[in-house]
Amino acid sequence: MTAHDRWQGWRSAAAAKDASGWIELSHPLRADLARIAFLPPARFERIMSMPADPLNLTEIQMVCHFGTHVDAPCHFIPDGPSIDQLPLERLCGGGVVWRLACEPNGLIGPEMFEAARPELRPDDIVLLDTGWAAHFGTPHYDENPSLSEAAAAWLVAHKVKLVGVDFATPDLAVPRRPPGFDWPVHHILLSQGVLIAEHLTNLRGLAGSRIEAMFLALNIEGADGAPCRVVARRVEEGNHR
Repeated sequence: MTAHDRWQGWRSAAAAKDASGWIELSHPLRADLARIAFLPPARFERIMSMPADPLNLTEIQMVCHFGTHVDAPCHFIPDGPSIDQLPLERLCGGGVVWRLACEPNGLIGPEMFEAARPELRPDDIVLLDTGWAAHFGTPHYDENPSLSEAAAAWLVAHKVKLVGVDFATPDLAVPRRPPGFDWPVHHILLSQGVLIAEHLTNLRGLAGSRIEAMFLALNIEGADGAPCRVVARRVEEGNHR
């Protein structure tokens, strides 16, 4: 074994710490993450392992909507663009993090958006901090709040380009869905080009602030969604982007 077979650390101090203010807003991918009940389980398997093999190699099998991810319009809109067809500017830019007080299975209405600060700007990203990420991996996570259809229409009317939530879905929580449920919030948002990000975390430190954010979704050809690494940082109120 040579020196090049051992970890020797980052080559600069800046690489070893977050000196730029970026905050991780996505859950690390692993097989036991909380997921919508009707989705198949994910599999992460080390198929080659050192020292028996010359390298470590991991194989992944999962749906595109597992863990922190972005929904593309074609998830519910047949002629909508897929993940690889999204303009990059729809996945990054300025926005706001709004802290909302929500009860289990509560309904988020447009009046909550009207009262939220900082104020919205056209083409903003909106991230909703309801505190629900604290329940991730517990039975309470399935009691998530949801957006009303009026709230979804409000986001469209105010030219939001992406809305992210710290729970599983902006639509009615899965255990409360009646027969024939048709995902109205997804339809309203995605048909008008408002992307949806689900299963965010760590929003509390950014609540009440303007931010810049990046939703680094995997570029999967033809996909209706993609797992993504999401990072954001606070920006000064006067900065537009």
